[in-house]
Amino acid sequence: MNLLDVNDAAGTHPRSYYAQTSPALAPFPVAQGSIHTDVCVVGGGYTGLSAALHLARRGYDVLVLEAQRIGFGASGRNGGQVGSGQRLDQDVLETRYGSERARLLWDSAREARALVDELVAEGLECDLKPGVIYASERTGDAASFAETAAHLAAQYDYQTTPLDQEALRALVKSPAYRCGVLDPGAAHLNPFKLVLGLARAAHEAGAQICEGSRVTAIADAGAHVQITTAEGSITAEQVVLAGNGYLGELEPRTAAHVMPINSYMIATAPLGDLADALLPQDHAVADSRFVVNYFRLSPDRRLLFGGGESYRYRFPRDIAAKVRRPLAQIFPQLGDVEIDYSWGGTLGLTRSRLPFAARPSARVLSAGGYSGHGVALSLWLGRAMAQAIDGDPERFDRFAELPAKAFPGGPALRGPLLMGAMSAAALGDRLPF
Repeated sequence: MNLLDVNDAAGTHPRSYYAQTSPALAPFPVAQGSIHTDVCVVGGGYTGLSAALHLARRGYDVLVLEAQRIGFGASGRNGGQVGSGQRLDQDVLETRYGSERARLLWDSAREARALVDELVAEGLECDLKPGVIYASERTGDAASFAETAAHLAAQYDYQTTPLDQEALRALVKSPAYRCGVLDPGAAHLNPFKLVLGLARAAHEAGAQICEGSRVTAIADAGAHVQITTAEGSITAEQVVLAGNGYLGELEPRTAAHVMPINSYMIATAPLGDLADALLPQDHAVADSRFVVNYFRLSPDRRLLFGGGESYRYRFPRDIAAKVRRPLAQIFPQLGDVEIDYSWGGTLGLTRSRLPFAARPSARVLSAGGYSGHGVALSLWLGRAMAQAIDGDPERFDRFAELPAKAFPGGPALRGPLLMGAMSAAALGDRLPF
């Protein structure tokens, strides 16, 4: 079963709110015949397109191969939240890796966040807005939020604002949450516009982009790498693997470390004045549940709400019903709201919850596994791979040198094993406080 086919029609974007309401990008051609290029990028999402953009700007001949459409994967379907730092809190990283490496991971994330701003300043339009709130249903988490905020201020000169229940309720009109923290340096955006804008920028910089060009084999021949598609044969000096959870057997080492899981979203009907009542300052929100709920407003005043996960390949038949349950828990006032769009997406998860980066061979670089925190970090790692190919591997090696454990069980068993472990952990979301 191939994730590229199991849930979506070939050659089309899913019927998400983003794809149905954003300006379309004209199709790129299919890769055909014999092609020689300096760098072949496999995967037309944030990581691959960022690598292509930055390589093309450095004068490399670059070919991007996308099996479906540009932005087909998580890059075009996600919640659009641009978080600060890594997926794990800095104190956890300090304990796990030491203060020096934790500082490098923090610096990487700050550079990633700045890269988003740089792209927008260049004219990439993606509805970027500041501010993300992290909220909890547990009163006891208030102390942890305050400690983390104090630690970031003291050690990293980064300011966030802890919120008690009253302050939080003024920003998020949900009876579910009891405390939180506002991160004004985080942001939210339209992820589909971002990935299409990257494609335009990479193409304008000179990168060749091919859609409908599924890679079936990659062979490092020593002097070059041979990439095979249904209609093309590509010879490249270097290869960037940016397929994330879709790589599968193309690169077994990455696949062993990056587990594909599914997440689901809905877009309500336009809410009018009720939208401003729900999120009066237009922040995005993510909560502290193990199975995270995440939401924000769209420019046309819909609530874009993500909730629910699954660890099998297939999406549920009724995604809207699956997401409506957590929506009604967080916003009871929306229990009967009309849902205009519903969709699923596949993201890459790692055991460490940090991105996985590796050199499968001397001429091949791979990165993925952003664990739900990849909008900015994927752009940064794409650029880091471009820098490594251009002779400066330091940033790529920040992640390539991290210790990483593969998921146990191999392809046949790791899905059921993960489902059991994740389901047990998620039980905490349903226990009384």
